[in-house]
Amino acid sequence: MEECPTPSDKSERGPGTTPGPSLSYTPTIEQASALLATDPAAALRQAVAILTLTPQDPRAILIVGSAQRRLGDPTAARALLVPLAMAHPGAAHTHYELGLTLAALGETNSAIAALRHAVSRKPDLAEAWRVLGDQLFQVGDTKGTDAAFAEHARALVTDPALKGVADALFHGRLAEAEQRLRAHLTQDPSNAEALRLLADAVARQGRDGEAETLLARCLALDPSHDGARFSYATVLFRLQKAVEAVVQIESLFVRNPQDPAYRNLMAACLALVGDYERAIKLYEGLLADYGRQPKIWLNYGHALRTIGRYQDTVAAFRRCIDLAPGLGEAYWSLANLKTASFSPAEQAAMAAQLERSDLAGEDRLHLHYALGKALEDRGDHAAAFQHYARGAQLRRVELNYDADEMTASVRRSKALFTRAFFEARAGSGSPSNEPIFIVGLPRSGSTLIEQILACHSSVEGTMELPDISFAATRIGWPGRPAMLTDCSAADLAALGETFLERTRIHRKLGRPFFIDKMPNNFRHIGLIRLILPNARIIDARRHPMGSCFSAFKQHFARGHAFSYSLTDLGRYYRDYVELMAHFDQVLPGCIHRVIYEDMVADTESEIRRLLDYCGLPFEEGCLKFYENDRAVRTVSSEQVRRPIFRDGLDQWRNYEPWLGPLKEALGPTLEHWRGCSAQPVANPKYGS
Repeated sequence: MEECPTPSDKSERGPGTTPGPSLSYTPTIEQASALLATDPAAALRQAVAILTLTPQDPRAILIVGSAQRRLGDPTAARALLVPLAMAHPGAAHTHYELGLTLAALGETNSAIAALRHAVSRKPDLAEAWRVLGDQLFQVGDTKGTDAAFAEHARALVTDPALKGVADALFHGRLAEAEQRLRAHLTQDPSNAEALRLLADAVARQGRDGEAETLLARCLALDPSHDGARFSYATVLFRLQKAVEAVVQIESLFVRNPQDPAYRNLMAACLALVGDYERAIKLYEGLLADYGRQPKIWLNYGHALRTIGRYQDTVAAFRRCIDLAPGLGEAYWSLANLKTASFSPAEQAAMAAQLERSDLAGEDRLHLHYALGKALEDRGDHAAAFQHYARGAQLRRVELNYDADEMTASVRRSKALFTRAFFEARAGSGSPSNEPIFIVGLPRSGSTLIEQILACHSSVEGTMELPDISFAATRIGWPGRPAMLTDCSAADLAALGETFLERTRIHRKLGRPFFIDKMPNNFRHIGLIRLILPNARIIDARRHPMGSCFSAFKQHFARGHAFSYSLTDLGRYYRDYVELMAHFDQVLPGCIHRVIYEDMVADTESEIRRLLDYCGLPFEEGCLKFYENDRAVRTVSSEQVRRPIFRDGLDQWRNYEPWLGPLKEALGPTLEHWRGCSAQPVANPKYGS
């Protein structure tokens, strides 16, 4: 909420004001100031009345100027406020009001100067920092915007007991802030502001699940806290909890549809639930207002890519690069189209950016990946590998991935999910046969399989849905096997029905069946079989060297922490094959395997086998999957809009001299990766 001029700030009174006659109308000044937010016309009348008695009172002049701006006459306000600010250089509220007025007039640079002056005189003037951030956002100053909003967050904390914590957060001392906040909450567990700050501390350490819980508690205590609600919506978005995120941001957006942060997050949330038409309109509206903001161009480009507007996507990413030559994610987004190539000038520009000593780590790793792609396209595989490896190394140190825990998780699954375990629970779960799960490793052809199936008149493609992982988390799997063992038939049915309900928002076409192509769901096949026993499960598999190296040179937006080390990748693939072999034995015929190389070699035969497994009649359109204009969110979006190409199958061989750690980690799996060759047995037709 915008702060109002206050008569209590002595710096606003200026030289020459004396306590004589002004004392008799000071209460009226206070009343006029209080009226500004709710009735600026009444505030204007009162301030004008005061000026008839003391024409030079700076407080009354400030109220008149603020009221004029609020009533839609910033030109008149400017005429009053410029000389007032010049006469009172130490008056923070006057310079803040002048900044608001200049912003309303579109004089952005002058507004920034006035607002910077205001916060230099009064650093705890929270709203001045917020408006300064908005104005810096307008001119595309990303670093300045982030700094101003960080100051705004610090200034918002007014509780003296939490001021030190706010400073620790501002300076990035996250562990210290967390420790102090937990101690504070031990004494005052219902302190909403402390909960919000703790949520900020843990979220910035990558613990979004904890932040979600803390922010929910904060809002239960203080539902009117818009800052906490915005943080809550942001965390839900990062967790891919689409339905919940939209609800939270929409409640803010409806009240303030012009706020750029609300508009940007609303667009991202709409894209998350597949409403790309509304999302793109929001981005286009933002760009009309903030055309120099590179990250909006970046987000806009991602949305355009998803719906297949290739040329517009390239143009958006290149516009982003023009505005922010050091923004590595823009170069990587262009490289990640897989079908675009960099010019020699762009390659040189990326190399020059990497020479900067002040380049942010996130920009540096993205540039390494992008430059690796540029060099690969030119056939310089040795140099390309060095950049891929450097990008992966930078990313790996940020992640907390434990390959031993993955192996242990596979062992727990094998121990729990025996044939006897499933037989004892026969008939449990939801009876729905609507979901089709595509599992495996990333970059193994899962998007191609989804695109083929989505061309069938009975099947809708969605995206990589997180909801099976949410179900696993709710019952503590795989960390606490006993919780899953104790689930009743009703519990398992409820979990299945919850999955169907949560994913309904992604189903736009009303088709009988839909696809969830989250690759890592192979870790949850046992759970899927328990809660949705009639669902189809397709294992998308590719040669381990091709699959793993393709993942290694890919920087993923989220997840796949195993993919930034050749050794981790080899172990992960080995564990995946071991677990799938186990389910081939205990659930024979349950899983249909599609070998990518076979799909490339004999596309029609493999498509017919796939459709037969799904109980679907053959449709010619499935052979022309590249003509489908559906939205595709994965990194293969442009590739699946073209006919199958064979050139990439053995691309990994260009890098074989550097892939020794991968081969060693794969071990015997390198020779026996195809798994069970038996055909699925007696799958009932869908709808029977």
